[in-house]
Amino acid sequence: MRIASNWVFRETSRLGFAAVLLAGSIQAQADLRVFACEPEWAALAQELSPRSVVYSATTAQQDPHQVQPRPGLISKMRKADLVVCSGAELEVGWLPVLQQKSGNRKVQSRDEGLFFAADYVETIDKAESTGPLAGDIHEDGNPHLHLDPYRILDISKALAERMANLDPASAKIYRDNQSAFADRWQAQIETWEKQAEPLKGLNLIAYHSNFDYLLNWLGINTVGDLEPKPGVPPSSRHLASLLQKSQSLQVDGVIYASYQNAQGADWLSKKLGVPNVELPMSVGGNEDSHDLTGLYGSLIQTLLKTVTGSSS
Repeated sequence: MRIASNWVFRETSRLGFAAVLLAGSIQAQADLRVFACEPEWAALAQELSPRSVVYSATTAQQDPHQVQPRPGLISKMRKADLVVCSGAELEVGWLPVLQQKSGNRKVQSRDEGLFFAADYVETIDKAESTGPLAGDIHEDGNPHLHLDPYRILDISKALAERMANLDPASAKIYRDNQSAFADRWQAQIETWEKQAEPLKGLNLIAYHSNFDYLLNWLGINTVGDLEPKPGVPPSSRHLASLLQKSQSLQVDGVIYASYQNAQGADWLSKKLGVPNVELPMSVGGNEDSHDLTGLYGSLIQTLLKTVTGSSS
């Protein structure tokens, strides 16, 4: 009996020690917990780290300027190793509240677990002056930079390096994934640019400045804004002035984001006799935009079909 007891003790100890080693190994290879402010950054984080737990605070059907710091969001941020946001003041109305209430020290500093995409690229439309009368403008530039594929490349490299710094044991994985993503993405850019050639030179009226990066990339002109001031809904007076202005212009269509009210865009497009186009603002904005590649493909194909009457 004593021999059996000693054997059981030794075997139990051996198994227990192996379990400790296994637990340590699992912990060393633990995935990052990523809190993304918008769906586009959740999608990019997933590309670079497929095994990570990634949570998006918003959907493509929400205005990312206006987010309520709900308890659920606070809880998610409290557990995060990395917070990825657009920056350029897009989340200034709600992100600081989440940071403060979460009490998570890891996501307070831009040098550690807080990553702003706008910190790694040049933004457009920087405001010369701001104030209550200027509307919802961003002094640091247009924050909707996820709609420029070249900027996405730069951001993906910076984000992979941040992940590598936070999780050195998996640094090679993040860098290899970024390299593979960059190769695929560059090939997609060439395909998209060829497909979008018929869109060059079109004149569109837009809602807010959501799609400025996309339109600049594709060579599309913005000849009017449905908002009298950034963040201010279109009024009857403003729409009437846009209509009058557009009489002397060649307007090819009116565009707005999937989360925006279509009423003003509908009225103006009918008056002008041009297409009214709802575009997905981010990943998940329609059934085709299930990831970043799908988002760009959907944007281009929607514009081709609706505005030019063709597709590729």
